[in-house]
Amino acid sequence: MARAIMLQGTGSDVGKSLLVAGLARACVQRGLRVRPFKPQNMSNNAAVTAEGGEIGRAQALQARACGVAPSVDMNPILLKPQSEVGAQVVLRGRILGNANARDYQAMKPGLLAEVVASFERLAADVDLVLVEGAGSPAEINLRDGDIANMGFAEAADLPVVLIGDIDRGGVIAQLVGTHTVLAPADRDRIAGFLVNKFRGDPALFATGRREIATRTGWRDLGLVPWFAEAWRLPAEDAVALDSQVWRRAGDGRARIAVPRLPGISNFDDLDPLRAEPEVALDIVTAGRALPGDADLVILPGSKSTISDLAMLRAQGWDIDIQAHRRRGGAVLGICGGLQMLGAEIADPLGIEGPAGTVAGLGLLSLRTELGGDKRLAEVRGADRAHGQTVQGYFMHLGRTAGTDLTRPMLDLEGGPDGAMSPDGRVMGCYLHGLFAADDFRRAFLAALGAREAGAEPHESRIEDGLDRLAAHLGRAVDLEALLSLSDRARARAAT
Repeated sequence: MARAIMLQGTGSDVGKSLLVAGLARACVQRGLRVRPFKPQNMSNNAAVTAEGGEIGRAQALQARACGVAPSVDMNPILLKPQSEVGAQVVLRGRILGNANARDYQAMKPGLLAEVVASFERLAADVDLVLVEGAGSPAEINLRDGDIANMGFAEAADLPVVLIGDIDRGGVIAQLVGTHTVLAPADRDRIAGFLVNKFRGDPALFATGRREIATRTGWRDLGLVPWFAEAWRLPAEDAVALDSQVWRRAGDGRARIAVPRLPGISNFDDLDPLRAEPEVALDIVTAGRALPGDADLVILPGSKSTISDLAMLRAQGWDIDIQAHRRRGGAVLGICGGLQMLGAEIADPLGIEGPAGTVAGLGLLSLRTELGGDKRLAEVRGADRAHGQTVQGYFMHLGRTAGTDLTRPMLDLEGGPDGAMSPDGRVMGCYLHGLFAADDFRRAFLAALGAREAGAEPHESRIEDGLDRLAAHLGRAVDLEALLSLSDRARARAAT
């Protein structure tokens, strides 16, 4: 049995995902065979695995940090929110069904065996498994039947490191408060703590670290400074889209507007554009009009296409898009965004909500019917407008038909994909990740008026970001102490 340790947080967005990725890369650089594991993730930002399943995008990045292909065992339960109270449940990469919050609570105990089995498969022939929790163990109202935090740690008999986020304030209360509310057995399972996202002089928080250690009895494993290079790496949660950094990423000639849809999915499609100095990428939030000076409007992927289309109309963005189109602006739809560009979207089975049919934006002569098996596959090919290589993945439900499919945007393995208007200014495809192809991205942006693209190659930026993150954590975290804690799981398994 491999060494293993679980990193849990005092809340969501404390930096667990990045810490696991950076620690994984740091341990790989020490010669260890490492795998990431997250029992349960909730995210509409997903990745396709080697088996043709889907897992959280964060676990795919962590797998990359380990130098291995992503596997469904790295994230056996993926919850993809479809409403305020319900989500699609994905088990080992495949859709299990939909459940509201109450129903899912009842399902969880029956899923624990699947989660533990995935963990054991990963741990069977590696040196170290870094396990990431979800949310916070302080949510003790969810402890019964838990599979994401202490419930899994107990089932796998793992030591836990608790992470607090000092950037949001109150980190002493976060950590000490978690210690206070946990049941004694769960409290004793926590072996150490990390304070993440620190800005300023570390000496000013020395007393705070001592107080946390004294009040909890947990080992202080380090104070992690703010990681300014995080922009190099894909974000896990759509909350990243709401930061000011996204709203004005560049002052270049290509101005791109993206409406911030509630069900936005696979939004790392935008990362390569955000990194381009010639691109001003504007994530337009509710209450703002789409900018009239945009060269391109992108309708991104969506987990809830019909409800997101309704929100788009409620904001008046459909009117903005029509005006943009009359001015000669370009429009691109990706996956759910492609479906919105058509004349009609039908949901006869009620997959996204009440069964029915809604009108699309009517910018392409297409009709989409939701249903059928989900298409999950990695593909490559070329775009028709520029003849440049593209590669990415499909992750969608539904079939699209219509006359504009006779002008596909892409020629991919297995056939054409997408559609274009007769003048080529409105286009869409089902391929996620197409802007990661450097030559295609540069040709596409040049057509919008950008000068020579200046961003480093997309794949190199991610690899460099992981290396920088590993070095950053290597300076801040007591890795030897962390690994010594992980030895406990192996020692217990041996006895």
